Amino acid sequence: MALVEKNTLDEGGFRMSEATAGDFIALLKPRVMSLVVFTAFVGLAAAPVSLNPFIAVVAILAIAIGAGASGALNMWYDADIDAVMTRTAKRPVPSGRVQPGEALVFGLILSVLSVMTLGVIVNWLSAALLAFTIFFYAVIYTMWLKRSTPQNIVIGGAAGAFPPMVGWAAATGNISLESVILFLIIFLWTPPHFWALALFKSGDYERAGIPMMPNVAGEASTRRQIFAYALLVAPVGVLPWVLGFTTMFYGVVSVALGVGFVWYAWKVLRMPDSDRAMKPAKALFGYSLLYLFVIFAAYLADSVVERLLAVSGV
Repeated sequence: MALVEKNTLDEGGFRMSEATAGDFIALLKPRVMSLVVFTAFVGLAAAPVSLNPFIAVVAILAIAIGAGASGALNMWYDADIDAVMTRTAKRPVPSGRVQPGEALVFGLILSVLSVMTLGVIVNWLSAALLAFTIFFYAVIYTMWLKRSTPQNIVIGGAAGAFPPMVGWAAATGNISLESVILFLIIFLWTPPHFWALALFKSGDYERAGIPMMPNVAGEASTRRQIFAYALLVAPVGVLPWVLGFTTMFYGVVSVALGVGFVWYAWKVLRMPDSDRAMKPAKALFGYSLLYLFVIFAAYLADSVVERLLAVSGV
């Protein structure tokens, strides 16, 4: 499907974009960015250091801009497949509101701006991690893995798992085991989250020619793999408590959330082939979003409360 052309020409014959500020904001994938920013903030705020508020704000803004840059570059490259998927057809580039070249330049400028700001004002380790995250998402995942292998989301999921490490590095200037575990939680959470979506959106991916797991290995195999990953996510989510990084509060929350994740994945595993409504898959997709938000919120609350108690001498 060809992209819709909505640009006009001025008197000199140059194209004038009809894109609005809202269209460029949409290029940043604000919903995805919000989750990235939140997990990065948790990594930054939970780090065992005192951080200047100005530095903290700059770090979060730079990470947010970098995440948005990744989204813009993704939309630029994926405009052809976005145009044939009902979930993405109304995005700014396939709908013609933003030209591909505009999205590319926008994404590149924001990428450089975010990395340089983080490096100059905060530290270069966090800037390097942010640069690698943008590169991994835009090039490794979007340009290569997404269209070439059903393991696209397994390997490519690393891009979405880096933000808490970037936030931690921004606060401390290093990478710790604690930040690696935060990375692992998101990394292992990503496949069951997206495969649940792929189960009830398999038609979209088939039309676009994207080799998502249900379209390549079949629904039954995908359901088994979702359950297998759920069995990995649950114990890894509890690791911060097991290793002594958090208190019992986080331990109880993470155990409960993990049990819930396995339960929803079990329902997907046992889902009959005749269930074309895909209700268990949709339920798991919704629960997985809740899982990630609550487990990171609990981690943040646990870290902040423990720090306050230490300061007060309790």
